[in-house]
This record gives sequence, structure tokens and C-alpha cells, in this order.
Amino acid sequence: MTMDRLRIDKWLWAARFFKTRSLAVEEIGKHRVQVNGDVVKPAREVKVGDLVSLRQGQVARTVAVRGISAQRGPAPVAQLLYEETPESIAAQAVARDRRHFAREPALSIEQGRPTKRERRSLDQAAGGWGKRWSASLEGNTGSEGKDEDEPAR
Repeated sequence: MTMDRLRIDKWLWAARFFKTRSLAVEEIGKHRVQVNGDVVKPAREVKVGDLVSLRQGQVARTVAVRGISAQRGPAPVAQLLYEETPESIAAQAVARDRRHFAREPALSIEQGRPTKRERRSLDQAAGGWGKRWSASLEGNTGSEGKDEDEPAR
């Protein structure tokens, strides 16, 4: 018996686009996978010659189905199941170059956690601790919660 059709979720798993069928179903449910330009459900069957568009993270890929396999095999065998379109390869190269030449995201943080010196200068500018010995806003001056009017026992 030869297979000429296979569920899209199973094909995506066998072609190693997703690690599990559950992940493939989840992405299909989020409308990140299209077959021949149509949004599909996980049970949609694909056949040789179909054009599958999918998004993996920031990368959008368009592949043509070249083979059907219900079993997940090694990567070299899985790559025989599809052929990436030239437009998709060019878009991936542009995205790769854009990421390569992009500015480091951590450099855009202008203000992070203050250093010890900066924290001390901020405390001085805000008036410091004053006569308080703790961070509580009550007026404790070191009497450990005793009222001044109450006689000592």
C-alpha cells in the first residue's frame, strides 16, 4: 500500500519542523501553518506538490511537499520530504543578516540596577534616612516601640 496523503500535523512532525505532534497541532491551531494559502486544521491531508507555509519563531518558511512519510526518521531523510522555495531561502538570508548586524539588545537598556555609589548619592539627594534607624515610616528613634509617656517597669 502506498501513501499519497497524510495529515498535516503528522507530516510536519515527520519532516522535523516540530519536535512533537502536539507542538505541530498547537501551531496549526494558532493559524501559523497554511497549505496552498489556506488556513488549515490538524486533520487536513497534504499530498505531494502542496505548498506549505509555516512560521517558526520569527522565521517564515514556505516549502513544497516532495514526499510523504508517516514515520519520523533522521534529519537527512526528513529533508527529502520537502523542498524550500527560493523566495523562502532569500527571506531567511535577509533575516539572518538583519539579526547579525542588529544592535545588541542589552545595549539598549539605559538604566538598570544602580551601583552602590549611585544608590548612596540617590539616598543623599532624597534626604537620606534622617534620624530613623529603620525603614519604617513610624517615628521610631530607637526606643523599640515604647511610648515616651509610659513609665518604665
